[in-house]
Amino acid sequence: MKRSKRPAPNLSSPAKSTVLPLLERHSLPLALCLIVIGVIRIAAAWPEMSITFDEPAHLACGLQYLAQHVYVYEPQHPPLARAMAALGPYLDGARLLDAPNMILEGVAVLYDGGHTGRTLTLARLGILPFFILACLVVYFWARRYFGNMVAVVATGLFTLLPSVLAHAGLATTDMALTACLGAAFLALLVWAEQPSFRHSLLLGAATALAVLSKFTALGFLPVAAVFALVVYLVAERPGMKRLAALAKERAAPLAVAVLVGALAVWAGYLFSFGRVPGWSVRLPAPELFDGIRRAMRHNASEGGGYLFGQLSPTGWWYFFPVALAVKTPLAFLLLVGLGAWLCWKKRRFAAHWLPWAFALGILAPAMTSPVNYGIRHVLPVYMGFSIVAALAVVRLARTGKWAGVAAGALVLWMAVSGAVRHPDYLAYFNELAGSEPEKVLVDSDLDWGQDTILLARRLRELGVKEVSYIQMNLDSAHLQVWPGMPPTKPINPVVPAKGWTAVGPTFSKVGQYGLDHRYPNLKPWFEYRKPVERVESQLLYYVPPGSLRAP
Repeated sequence: MKRSKRPAPNLSSPAKSTVLPLLERHSLPLALCLIVIGVIRIAAAWPEMSITFDEPAHLACGLQYLAQHVYVYEPQHPPLARAMAALGPYLDGARLLDAPNMILEGVAVLYDGGHTGRTLTLARLGILPFFILACLVVYFWARRYFGNMVAVVATGLFTLLPSVLAHAGLATTDMALTACLGAAFLALLVWAEQPSFRHSLLLGAATALAVLSKFTALGFLPVAAVFALVVYLVAERPGMKRLAALAKERAAPLAVAVLVGALAVWAGYLFSFGRVPGWSVRLPAPELFDGIRRAMRHNASEGGGYLFGQLSPTGWWYFFPVALAVKTPLAFLLLVGLGAWLCWKKRRFAAHWLPWAFALGILAPAMTSPVNYGIRHVLPVYMGFSIVAALAVVRLARTGKWAGVAAGALVLWMAVSGAVRHPDYLAYFNELAGSEPEKVLVDSDLDWGQDTILLARRLRELGVKEVSYIQMNLDSAHLQVWPGMPPTKPINPVVPAKGWTAVGPTFSKVGQYGLDHRYPNLKPWFEYRKPVERVESQLLYYVPPGSLRAP
């Protein structure tokens, strides 16, 4: 399976004497500089981003793995990202505190010793290597098939995506999946071209990392591989004899890759051996099989989501396309559209369809899943999209002066639209979502608990002494210690409370603060009032004392 030949670069446009030669000659140093800038932007957001809903649980599971060398808190997610998130706090002295469950354990660890911000920063620091890895995968993938210029542009575009910056800065599993799944797919492409022993080792190790990052890799990678095979068959038309010869030639190297991958996954589970819960069999890494079983059960029975003001227990097949449409900078979407046209023009070259095979290998399974919790579940698609968009940028830059200006304008538009959302990249929406994005999406796409620091600061500026507010996993005592909220009390969704109320869209739209949409004609009182102001994703309401009528 040989690699498609890349057309020689055409630098005859006016851009020849300006940007393109610079990108060609200094591709890797420029890409590394762009990655460093992305790292700085991510780290600069940490002091402003409070604890998100999932971070305490991931931290607790990772600490159990590192400190006690077991992994039984919650095996539904594999240990790689969690161990990386817990590594910094562990080296700083953090240990488990025997709380009743993983969420309370994680909260206790974060608040232990009075340095919550430092522990949270150390946890998030452990995810940064995955961001760097993902950027390097984009770079080397693009360089291998499209050259230095496309490689550096693709890397730069990837580092400008708000959703990538957001999830690369949180102690969760999504950036780990993105990086490791992309690495596994690229390793598969390289192995398919040259099934050497070294490439077999690389494929096995990269695939193991993908499996150890998140179990959705077990669905995404095989589907992406099938799409890549279809691309090869359509583009190269090898015939049955040639195909059989290729398969025979790769049988032994594939066995090596599978063996290496299996051993690496087992090592990731600390070479544990025992009975799988719910099964009457003893296997290596029983936590792996238990986790897969739980993840499948979760996907089958605990899905659902919120979209356009509606709740569904089974989700929507179009949830992720809609989420990508409103959570991705419009300039980037335009470049991806132009890149798609270019790929169609080059459809005889398999390399131009491989980014699409990867992206569709993620989107297709995700669109059949009832779990519609956020764009983070399909975050790896941005790796393939970045390469496609970079093809468009370079093509425009080569076409002529004004086409190059248009390419620069689109990249600038994309960069500015993300930069103005600093530090809250998580809540980024493009212009299509309007001024009230909570009418489109909530949860980890908008309000995941990350704005409590900014909310606390604003309440202090207003001199608020008490506020009605609910934050998942954190009670009033925790919030007063860090990040310095005033005393909080629960929100009564039926009876307005005098004074200040801070409403988080996730709890409001999904659970209606306890009403749970059980009473379709009864809506929370704050939906009939205009908020005083918006603090990032949080809505602030004020009911003057004496303005409420007695019952």
